[in-house]
Amino acid sequence: MVAPEKDPREEVIQAWYMDDSDEDQRLPHHREPKEFVSLDQLSELGVLSWKLDADNHETDAELKKIREERGYSYVDLIEVCPEKLPNYEEKIKSFFEEHLHTDEEIRYCLGGSGYFDVRDHNDHWIRVWVKKGGMIVLPAGIYHRFTLDTDNYIKAMRLFVGDPVWTPFNRPHDHLPARKEYVQAFVNKDHSDRAVDAAA
Repeated sequence: MVAPEKDPREEVIQAWYMDDSDEDQRLPHHREPKEFVSLDQLSELGVLSWKLDADNHETDAELKKIREERGYSYVDLIEVCPEKLPNYEEKIKSFFEEHLHTDEEIRYCLGGSGYFDVRDHNDHWIRVWVKKGGMIVLPAGIYHRFTLDTDNYIKAMRLFVGDPVWTPFNRPHDHLPARKEYVQAFVNKDHSDRAVDAAA
């Protein structure tokens, strides 16, 4: 019997259910025992992922193809670390507030690493660890947050369709059309028995 081929994305993107500890947000926060989440399970929440060649991102044909197919016309780079990000403490605190956006959030890690936390169908936190070469798309309307890990550094490419709008809507914002569309497409779809009470 042949072992199933390992998904190359798992080298740069891993996900697991988080514990409820209030310890340092930059720690892994695994449950005990650990509960990993597959990238296929993430895609059921609308979270898309790729493994790309971060060292050659300027000439990478695969990145170019993704940008063309998904209409990502805007791109910039951000470095999140105490030395490079103005108002670092304030920014990292705001990134970690649970929020949603009315557009996709696209992040491509070119160096370092960080955690993107997303809510599952039952409103539990899943921690998504993105390392160099990992690119993820968080769908519009998903509640999420971001923090660095203990290395305190990430360099990321931010992509966007059209002019960027970075406005976070801190939870609760269940009345927004983007949230309602997300719930309809990913939370209620085939999960009616596990539907989340949005008011909770």
